[in-house]
Amino acid sequence: MISYQYLLDIQLRLDKSPDFSAYPFCLPAVRHLGKLEFDPAVTFIVGENGSGKSTLLEALAVSLGFNAEGGSKSFNFGTRESHSCLHEYLRVARGVRKPRDGYFLRAESFFNVATEIEKLDQGPGGPPVIDSYGGRYLHDQSHGESFMALLEKRFGGNGLYILDEPEAALSPQRQLAALRRLDQLVQAGSQFVIATHSPILMAYPEASIYVCTPTGIVQRAYEDTEHYQVMHDFMSSPRRMLKELLKL
Repeated sequence: MISYQYLLDIQLRLDKSPDFSAYPFCLPAVRHLGKLEFDPAVTFIVGENGSGKSTLLEALAVSLGFNAEGGSKSFNFGTRESHSCLHEYLRVARGVRKPRDGYFLRAESFFNVATEIEKLDQGPGGPPVIDSYGGRYLHDQSHGESFMALLEKRFGGNGLYILDEPEAALSPQRQLAALRRLDQLVQAGSQFVIATHSPILMAYPEASIYVCTPTGIVQRAYEDTEHYQVMHDFMSSPRRMLKELLKL
């Protein structure tokens, strides 16, 4: 059966003999990667800080030709080279269709992307890059506003979008707005792979959720994730949880 999604799955190339005692191969999410199959619409990769989700997402983006610090495939800059060599050890399976658009959003280096856009627009030739972001430079907006400009103005249909912690600058209300925009883009034929801590974003219906655990990556239902359970328990009885947590 022919699949029309852009990204099918990734596997670790054991034929290249990775050193599992060294970073990043020592991370359980990498050591026990096996085959990670992507949802045709939205795939979430979640886990504790340091579990390897961002490392895995970065390697996926770089293996697909995106700049390690973020942006589209046409971005070619480096503030500080810090990405791992994991992309060299990934086998990426793609569908028969090619996306019309693509972008790698990395929350921690989005400032650098915004700076690069301004540098590009100071040079000669072509229409301003910022036009595709709504015409207002990202440094002239709040962090959250610039993220939403990316989602609402820059992203379009039939795209492949890899997002690393997009909720970092977004209030709960803006996360809901981002969720609505995510659905609009999915309905327009786009595919997303997202690393997140946000139980709001993770609630997207029918999404595939993979959790990076100490024993590898496992798929779980939304209600079975720690993110949902902790937030649910806290919001159900914040006073009780605070009393236990703070020993009041």
